[in-house]
Amino acid sequence: MKDIAPADAGDLGGLNHGRSGIRAAKNSLATVVIWAAFVIALLPLAWILWTVLSKGLSTMLDVTWWQKDQSGVGAPGFDHNVRGARHAIIGTLMIALGTSVIAIPIAVMTAIYLVEYSRGKVAKAISFMVDILSGVPSIVAGLFIYAVWVTFFGWKLNGFCSSLALVLLMVPVVCRSTEEMLKLVPNELREASYALGVPKWKTIVSVVLPTSFSGIVTGSLLGFARVAGETAPLLILAQYSQFLNQNLFSGNLAALPTLINTNLPNMAGDSVSADRVWGAACTLILLVLVINVIGRVIGHFTKVKS
Repeated sequence: MKDIAPADAGDLGGLNHGRSGIRAAKNSLATVVIWAAFVIALLPLAWILWTVLSKGLSTMLDVTWWQKDQSGVGAPGFDHNVRGARHAIIGTLMIALGTSVIAIPIAVMTAIYLVEYSRGKVAKAISFMVDILSGVPSIVAGLFIYAVWVTFFGWKLNGFCSSLALVLLMVPVVCRSTEEMLKLVPNELREASYALGVPKWKTIVSVVLPTSFSGIVTGSLLGFARVAGETAPLLILAQYSQFLNQNLFSGNLAALPTLINTNLPNMAGDSVSADRVWGAACTLILLVLVINVIGRVIGHFTKVKS
């Protein structure tokens, strides 16, 4: 009889090759599906960006857009072709800055408590409320502030009302990002500080916060960009003004979303109103984009090493 060569130890009679072929086919199919989903999700975004840039970029690049407001529009003898938006741009930045001044300290201190001190039911309740706030629709935040500010107290609307509504939207964003940055701080740094007899509060101030400072700044910038582009609360709380108002606590205050909402009904038959709408939309996208890019760059080059 002829000697029969023994089969290779890893040879399963072609079964292994068949399974590899099936896995390769599934992998290729999954790759195609993922790329198709990416393209489908990218198409609406690209179409929106192209539409806004093609119709609003020329208006935004005009020097008048940044230098003048719309004071006097409607008065006899006034140049109705003025396409200035200085009042709305400054108003948007003022509202976002007012929101940041209130929201960032609250969010950072909440994150510090959840990471460094959280124990028991109180911490769970706080974390649960942060999750609830992160899912609250922006229109609900605006209605809540309106109910408290106007209906309950009877006060007049101003730009500060809009900042209060946006605080409810900014706190969970900054809180969660800060919480993740604090968790990345190595425990060895805390333990070394404790070994030297440094109190816990001083360890947090002198060691933990400086180590995660860049991440906190990044999260704060992302939260700033988040509220700068919000629209619904401003439509309820920020009464539009054609004039430049630099007082957040008194009078009507214009913003880019309210500028769009005011000129929107007339844009079909008025080219000037259409230019203002598209220019404001383009400016708002540019503002949010720049802030997000700054936040990402800071986070990339100064991220905490775990």
